[in-house]
Amino acid sequence: MPLYEYRCLDCNKRNTILVLMPANQAPAGCSHCKSARVERILSRFATPKSEEARLEDLANPSNLAGLDENDPKSMARFMKTMGEEMGEDLGDDVLEAMESDETGSMESDGTDRL
Repeated sequence: MPLYEYRCLDCNKRNTILVLMPANQAPAGCSHCKSARVERILSRFATPKSEEARLEDLANPSNLAGLDENDPKSMARFMKTMGEEMGEDLGDDVLEAMESDETGSMESDGTDRL
């Protein structure tokens, strides 16, 4: 089912119209100001990325600029970003555990607490 986008020439707002049957479509109009003066515009679209492309983006050095592997909160932010990019939900309890000082923080001698 195609969606068409129009820009109102009177109020300059964008309108999206679902067209079920192009042959029987009523003339487009603005849903905001009810004007009939609209022009069709090029719609935005999304292109899906492969899993490989998403992993390459995450490994890009510019995405790692603020990452401090010794800071649990920094790692939690990175893991949350990675999970969102990969479509995985880590869950609030995992993120809380990663962000808390009780779990995952470093001792003064540089060893992990267990």
